[in-house]
Order: sequence, then C-alpha cells, then structure tokens
Amino acid sequence: MHVFVLLFNAGTDNEGIHTIEIGDRNIVLMFEDEDDALRYAMLLEAQDFPEPSVESLDRAEIEEFCDESGYDCELIPLNFRPETDYDRLLISPPESNRENFDWDKSEKRPQDRSQPRPPDDDEPSDMSVSELEAMRRRLEGLL
Repeated sequence: MHVFVLLFNAGTDNEGIHTIEIGDRNIVLMFEDEDDALRYAMLLEAQDFPEPSVESLDRAEIEEFCDESGYDCELIPLNFRPETDYDRLLISPPESNRENFDWDKSEKRPQDRSQPRPPDDDEPSDMSVSELEAMRRRLEGLL
C-alpha cells in the first residue's frame, strides 16, 4: 500500500522527512489520501515552514525507516476526523520549526526539522510550558 509523506529538499543530499514531536516521540505522518497530505503541506507553508513536497512511498518502507531511525509513524486515514486530543495534535501543524536543517552524520538519528526546540531549563517534564501553551492555542483554534 502506498502512503503520502512530506519531504523537505526532496531528491537532494539534505533530504528530510517531516515529523512532529509529541512528548518524547517523533512521529512521521503517513497520509492515506494525497489531498489530505497536500492540505497539511499548505498549512505548514502558511506557518513559514520550508515548502515540503508530497511524495508517494510504500507504507512498509516508511515503517521500516521509522523502526531503524527510532521514529514512530501514524497513518492518517482517508476522511480522518479527530476524536481525541491526540488526534487533533496529529493534524495540527507545529507552530515552530527546528532551526538546524542539516543532519549531523555522526549521530545515529537525523535531526528532524519540524520540531520545536527543547526547553532550556533542566526541569524534568514531558512538555515545556511553551509547548503546552502552543498546544492550547492550536486546540482552541479548532473550536
């Protein structure tokens, strides 16, 4: 089965796949419907992200890539309607982008570029106050 994913710098040496960060998980979104993937890409662009390209890839290949890279993946089915807060987070593009666009080839995992920067404080927490505030604003925007 083919799914649609968002790639940045497709076909270059600096190609990267779009992920979202929820808690300590990095999640690759796999869209069942190309139109849904295109709409999500447009939402990213509207938030000043670099322009992603929507690419059709084999679902098994994406899942294998995620397993090897330590990422999770989520299928966004055709006619997806969010029912939970988690579902809403999946379809709400992040408000910030990673500033580092190049991957450190010495690291096992690539730096994904669509993630907010980690909090600067040493306080242990699943989510920073700014991440929770950003999530609250996105959820209120859905109402």
